[in-house]
Amino acid sequence: MKSFKKIRTRNITVLTAVLMFAFMVTACGSSKDETKAVQGSGEAYRTLDEIKESGTINIGVFSDKNPFGYVDENGEYQGYDVYFAKRLAQDLGVKINFISTEAANRIEYLQTGKVDIILANFTVTEERAQEVDFALPYMNVSLGVVSPNSNVIESLDDLGSDKQVIVISGTTAETYLMKNYPDIPLQKYDSYATAKNALENGNGAAWANDNTEVLAFAQQNKDFTVGIPTLGSQDKIAPAVSKGNTTLLEWINAEIEALAQEQFFHADYEATLADTYGLDYEDSLVVEGGK
Repeated sequence: MKSFKKIRTRNITVLTAVLMFAFMVTACGSSKDETKAVQGSGEAYRTLDEIKESGTINIGVFSDKNPFGYVDENGEYQGYDVYFAKRLAQDLGVKINFISTEAANRIEYLQTGKVDIILANFTVTEERAQEVDFALPYMNVSLGVVSPNSNVIESLDDLGSDKQVIVISGTTAETYLMKNYPDIPLQKYDSYATAKNALENGNGAAWANDNTEVLAFAQQNKDFTVGIPTLGSQDKIAPAVSKGNTTLLEWINAEIEALAQEQFFHADYEATLADTYGLDYEDSLVVEGGK
């Protein structure tokens, strides 16, 4: 009986030691550089000071949406959003780590702390503002529709239930069509590349997306025409951060206001978008200082 008690006592002691060791390893494994969940917020993010201390900022951009965010033939990120992202990192005094994102996972990447900022042609909407915090806008945008020259769509009312419209999942175009034209069947794709390929291969009657995107597509593909250059209301494009990340949000807003003093976004447009759209669209698309 005494032997049994000794064995039992020894097993409890060993188990306690193992649990204490596991706790110590877990605690020691934590790092200031790791993204941590903010207690009570349900969000994961790094504050402005934590980003500065780490020396690197993670910014989510598109890798297949030329001329806003894309990877060139040398494997380098380029485009309007990328130009802005590089300036943010420069003025913050940190290196930049680009994270390729798709439209449907922009919010997820912020909420899980995979990125610090989203700069991926992100349209401000009331629904999205409930899940992320938007900074001041830097661009105007509305929806547009591009279709083949052989059958240019000039009104969505002309489409029957047998005509499918291509959209990208997670975009304002998808939301708008589902709400306002529920009878139009949608072909949904996750990336801009697959959506463009589908349109080029005749898999849909038209493609609905940001008007800046469909205008660029038609410029580069002469067999297609933007029959509907403006659909719905005019909206704003803005950076987004995780909900509650106040220090980073306030810094971005102050940066956007300061950049307006040098007409930064006009310079950005001329460096990255002018070849696609020309200068006639510059003043209507560019927003300086959030105004």
